[in-house]
Amino acid sequence: MLNNTKKMMIGVLSVSLVTLTACGENGTPEPTGYDCDDWDWDKETGTYYCDDDNSSYARSYYHGGAFYKSKNELKNSSSYQSYYSNYKSGIGSGIKGGFGG
Repeated sequence: MLNNTKKMMIGVLSVSLVTLTACGENGTPEPTGYDCDDWDWDKETGTYYCDDDNSSYARSYYHGGAFYKSKNELKNSSSYQSYYSNYKSGIGSGIKGGFGG
């Protein structure tokens, strides 16, 4: 019985590590398919920020398939406000909560 429990826990840990590695440090995958070669994670907003001055999205925040020209514009979005309340509580953020977290 103990052997089966060990095997199950190893499997769960393996899947968790693969998932975290695929999503990056913050648990959210970087946007792809856009004209931006340098995405930075903004911890305060829980979104990606385009830090590529040669991009048409330079200095824009990305959330839910949309770009926002400023942090204020992002924060005023109703979609973002709903996401942010969950992000701050740890629901779905991939960086808080979980077992013992």
